[in-house]
Amino acid sequence: MKKSIRRFLAAALSTGLILGTMAGCSTSSNSNDTIDNSTTPETTTKEETKETTKDDKLNITLYYSDNATLPFSENWLTVQEVQSKYNVKLNFEPIPIADYQTKVSLALNTGNNAPDVILYQSTKGENAALALNGAIVPISDYSDWTPNFNQMVEKFGLEEDIETIRLKDGKYYYLPALFDQPFYDGGLILREDLLKEYGLEAPKTFDDLYNVLKTFKQENPDSYPLTILAGPRVLYRMTMPSYGVSLGKNAASGSGTLSWDYDKQEYFAGAIDDRYKEYVSFVAKLYAEGLLDPEMAEPIDGDRWTQKLATGKSFATYAYYDQIGGLEGTSDIEGIKFQMYAPLEGPSGAHHQPKSKTGSGILFPTKTSKRDDFEQVVRKIDEIFFSEEGAKIWCLGVEGTTYTGQDDAITYTDEIVNSPDGIYKTMQVKYGCGSDVTQMIWVNVREMSKYDENYSRINKEVAQMDNAIQYIPPTPMLDDLQAEEAGMLQSPLLDAFEKWDNAFVTGTKSVENDWDDYVQEMKNLQIEKLCSIYNDNLK
Repeated sequence: MKKSIRRFLAAALSTGLILGTMAGCSTSSNSNDTIDNSTTPETTTKEETKETTKDDKLNITLYYSDNATLPFSENWLTVQEVQSKYNVKLNFEPIPIADYQTKVSLALNTGNNAPDVILYQSTKGENAALALNGAIVPISDYSDWTPNFNQMVEKFGLEEDIETIRLKDGKYYYLPALFDQPFYDGGLILREDLLKEYGLEAPKTFDDLYNVLKTFKQENPDSYPLTILAGPRVLYRMTMPSYGVSLGKNAASGSGTLSWDYDKQEYFAGAIDDRYKEYVSFVAKLYAEGLLDPEMAEPIDGDRWTQKLATGKSFATYAYYDQIGGLEGTSDIEGIKFQMYAPLEGPSGAHHQPKSKTGSGILFPTKTSKRDDFEQVVRKIDEIFFSEEGAKIWCLGVEGTTYTGQDDAITYTDEIVNSPDGIYKTMQVKYGCGSDVTQMIWVNVREMSKYDENYSRINKEVAQMDNAIQYIPPTPMLDDLQAEEAGMLQSPLLDAFEKWDNAFVTGTKSVENDWDDYVQEMKNLQIEKLCSIYNDNLK
């Protein structure tokens, strides 16, 4: 096993694969799971538990994926409240999101300096191999220690969803975030006031979007109408599905270069498919005509992104609804009005990024299981993140401080309601509520309470569309050798894809003239073999 893990380290260091938003599923009450007493740490006695929880704070270290638009703060109300309420010291280590997966991979591969808990993870991609090679605790073996998680799975009816995250050995290795239903939280955002000024209709297709951007450019020659937040990842995951593919660091498959055919119910080599060729040709056209921000290849931080849109240097973006308030509040442009729109129709229909009723969640490195108080750590994490009380803190803050009322009648304080950043963003930045990294329970009616009637209207519109939000593709059931082989193929393929993708978009390579060379390179890197591994091991 050590030899196998060492072999993975080289692959891990060559990629910053981000697996976040594309996590798979969650767990049932696990009535079929059994705990092997030969490997389970000795159960703590009631006397020991009482002494630890009342006299000594339980110390837990955690990796936290830090986003520049929502910088972590140990002084957040959520962090302080759960530590006080549950008598625990949570030692978060914030890691920039761009470096997060590399840091996680290194910790899991070597076993050195690993934290007790790693947040915002799944067992897509490399993590599957690491799990099967013994680097991650098979948390399903300890389902008796996660009663709150089990109860939420049952409450939301997610038993079948949880089954889909089990690996080849029949176990699952992380506690996913749980959703009662997915919701449309981000998409195309553009200047509604300019649409009216220029006599334009709201775009329904990508051809419409192109024409809108062309008009914006003609009226404002020095502008780059479409800008991007955090590099191309957000744009890609929100627009590629309408072209029938999902690729890159946020690929729904977790592979980076494979996509799921929803009609044929199988994987295909999306990175070399004509569907991707059509997509990247469209993006390259936007870039060549000065309609796309030339800084798009590198992550654009939140402040620069805001300034571009608030000052009229750009007029459109792909981002999240809660960010609109900050854009309008920062701008000095009279009458500025941003609006978010439903998914645009492309060659494969109108689709947003695939989502599941489960998301990236919590895993425990094997090192954690060596703690004498391992059971207490697991039980505490389960209580903090998956209990009804804990879930409300991460979502809403503290009753009487940030809000009052229940799910169907929540009222926020005047300070939050009147904030120029809007309720959702203010709750995130100031109090730490609604962070994808820490909020494990997502109840739609609670989330809608943070938005205005306009957002509810948009969600209803999307809900009436034909499968606008598709499901997360199934995870192949790979054994440890297959997972290792897939992991070794994924890294060089993803690296090559990102190099060529950037070249195609920026015009240093021609989609028309250099496509065959690109396809040959990807085939030489065995993309077709990776595809076969995935399809041969579907459930």
